[in-house]
Amino acid sequence: MKQTEKPENLIENSIRHTIRNEIPKNSDKIGISLSSGIDSTLVLALLRKEFPSIEIESISVKFSKSTDETDASKKISEKFNTNHHVLEIDNFLEELPQAINIVKQPFWDLHWYYLVKKMKNFTNVFLSGDGGDELFGGYTFRYKKFLELTNENSTTEEKIISYLNCHERDWVPDQELIFGDQCKFNWNDIYKILRPYFSNSLSNLSQVFLADYNGKLLHNMQPLYSLIHQHFSMTNITPIQNDETIRLSCQLSNSSKYNHSSNIGKIPLVNLIEKYDVKNLISSQKQGFSVNTVNMWNSTAQTIFLHYFDKSRLIEDKILSSDWIKKYSNKSNLDARYVNKLLGILALEIWYRLFITKDLNPNEKLII
Repeated sequence: MKQTEKPENLIENSIRHTIRNEIPKNSDKIGISLSSGIDSTLVLALLRKEFPSIEIESISVKFSKSTDETDASKKISEKFNTNHHVLEIDNFLEELPQAINIVKQPFWDLHWYYLVKKMKNFTNVFLSGDGGDELFGGYTFRYKKFLELTNENSTTEEKIISYLNCHERDWVPDQELIFGDQCKFNWNDIYKILRPYFSNSLSNLSQVFLADYNGKLLHNMQPLYSLIHQHFSMTNITPIQNDETIRLSCQLSNSSKYNHSSNIGKIPLVNLIEKYDVKNLISSQKQGFSVNTVNMWNSTAQTIFLHYFDKSRLIEDKILSSDWIKKYSNKSNLDARYVNKLLGILALEIWYRLFITKDLNPNEKLII
């Protein structure tokens, strides 16, 4: 990278080039997911700059009993003259069997299924700002904690354990007790998966960037979203994830992406968004499209869970422990970690019935 060129200018040119060249020439409408965060707002700003007169359909999500960022997304949509849609989801889990049947993996947080399904009513071309966090240091809460837990003398295993401790909402302290006789859990198996990201000569922070890129983007969001787009015959474009922007992100120093002392990330994208006079409209707290899982559990999910685990196939086949499930699924006032774990277990039960025992219709609705 030339010293005289600002990173944000190179990134802007790269993203605009992708928008210009990947959007089908015959498109009369273009869709975009708009969460009111930096990444999706930036993509919308550059999309409008490249196509000043094209009709743009933007969409955001309003989850029941969760933080509502749709007012911010509406203001951003007005600035860039889009037809804005707010998708309101009362029962997040309602179409989980259909979504899992599409992605063929036991994930419960498949909000993208609902977004793509809704956008299909307006256009076959759908853009998103995915990739900004993984490429330019957006998970500041994780970096701060990881750097506090580790130092340059930390062993590979110590760094792996610290990385897992930065994902508290994704595991529970008694996790090894979840499983039954036919499925033995061992933390060493988890460490083995993560070892390549932390057993190398990279700096501690670079190792976290590498683990996040692979774990969250390359082996999670990308394949799942791709299957959803294919199912709905949608052309998906992720301008931030083009090869040139990925190369630029790798060339930037960590300090050019993340300021540890101020705990500010995505510095090049923050600088770039200032050119479009929308920084005051962007949500200050990072949320994205996220549902309040504790509120969801208390309102609908617990009842749905108890219905499907009344005669659980996973328990019958001794894959999961009946004692552990009963201990937590009947509790009130569960904290978010156990709620998230139970939601993951519900998704596993649905997946198991779809693909292993094959006694669940994918069109079945999870309603109470």
